[in-house]
Amino acid sequence: MLVFFILALLISEIITVSTAEESKPVEASISQDGVQRAEIIVDSYSFAPDRILVVVGKPVELDLRSVTSVIPHNFSIHHPDAGMDIDQKIPHGEDVKVTFTPTKTGSYEFYCNKRGLFGSHRKKGMEGTIEVKE
Repeated sequence: MLVFFILALLISEIITVSTAEESKPVEASISQDGVQRAEIIVDSYSFAPDRILVVVGKPVELDLRSVTSVIPHNFSIHHPDAGMDIDQKIPHGEDVKVTFTPTKTGSYEFYCNKRGLFGSHRKKGMEGTIEVKE
């Protein structure tokens, strides 16, 4: 069993998802309660979608849905001057919600800061952008 786990871990570290093409941005939907919501699929070395559009000054709730079976990830965004300073673990196969209220317009990067046997998840393309507009 341990050999299988180690083999699965090595294979998942070797296989990477190409992120060369820029994805189409997804606008967070505004619920009746005024909260902007979006779902992000957390897979092996990718976030989908990797570009989220939100409105400044309104609360945001992101549902981070992990579809990985072995590798845990996290969601990091560090822009406290814009109301976003999060470092949230995402266990494999689980859903996690993060909330924040953006206070400034602009484009802000989020990423996975985990490091595996073969390097940084972020360097393998596990990053995205939250675009905050008026």
